Amino acid sequence: MIELRSFVNDIRPYKPGKPIEEVVRELGITREVIKLASNENPLGPSPRAIQAIQKRLTETNLYPDDNCFYLKKVMSNKFQLPSEQIIVGSGSVELIELIFKAYVNPGDEIIMSEPSFIMYKIACQIYGGKRVAIPLVDYSHDINSMVRAITNRTKILILDNPINPTGTIISEDLFKRFIEQVPDHIICVVDEAYREYIENANYPRTMDYLKQKTNLVILHTFSKIYGLAGLRVGYGFSSDMIISALMKVRLPFNVNLTAQIGAAAALDDTEFVKKSQKNNENGKEFLYKELRRLNFSLTPTFGNFILVHFNEDAKSIFMKLQAEGVITRTVLEYGLTNSLRITIGTPSQNEQLIKTLTKIH
Repeated sequence: MIELRSFVNDIRPYKPGKPIEEVVRELGITREVIKLASNENPLGPSPRAIQAIQKRLTETNLYPDDNCFYLKKVMSNKFQLPSEQIIVGSGSVELIELIFKAYVNPGDEIIMSEPSFIMYKIACQIYGGKRVAIPLVDYSHDINSMVRAITNRTKILILDNPINPTGTIISEDLFKRFIEQVPDHIICVVDEAYREYIENANYPRTMDYLKQKTNLVILHTFSKIYGLAGLRVGYGFSSDMIISALMKVRLPFNVNLTAQIGAAAALDDTEFVKKSQKNNENGKEFLYKELRRLNFSLTPTFGNFILVHFNEDAKSIFMKLQAEGVITRTVLEYGLTNSLRITIGTPSQNEQLIKTLTKIH
């Protein structure tokens, strides 16, 4: 038997939501199947992105721009930030991995909430970091406990805001108090994958802190509101010092040509973003009302998903829904055995979800 590196056996791989094709194949379902498992945009991809990609498909025999020059230029103009403070990756998960790859030595402490996005834990295991898990309070970050957990071995502190899978956020005031207490030698990562869905005035304006906090890293993605999950494009903002370090450890040509073209076009698709925001808010209002009518409890969300709670093991609910052609997401790996994370869909998808829950409940 070939011996693995010692840490590999302990890793529980990330489990994405099942694709529609796999469910149809496994269960032999003939009715329409809807996927509400992976927090994808139910309206599809940005139309501007599709148009831009179609014009450049004949160029896919060429290697992409290794430095994402044009895409960074578009971002620089939009966010009023020098290109040297921007990095682009194959999804924000690659950027998470690059941060660990560049900075974490075995034994370094990484503070994160429990639960929070599972890739933080996996990256910690791969690079030998010591995970310091701080339990949520009322499904939200316990900021005071996270700060108190800082020691002389702490290297990184991670906040996903909103939290995946609970959908809760920390406010501007709380973030300000928090960031001021994080020492400058500790990297503070703020993962804002669902930022564009949030119009709440209390949501932190993290970009405002970049000038004075050189240890701050802000992560965004094109996978959610822009509908480009299949292209895998994430991006981050930080000091030029940190961005330079991350660029050293990334693989060349990590963002493909089609992804760069589509992302640059999507960034200016304000009409599609507004349409997606409206669909999400309307869907959230409908699902809140209907789920409560069915006597299910839920955690109010700022993302495009809802954490729904049941009075039984949620895996059985998941299987019943799937058999009826509705794919949702268990959150067993987050320690939430009685909950499902359900993406907010189109009006017809949301109605189908409620009809199916009514049927199996």
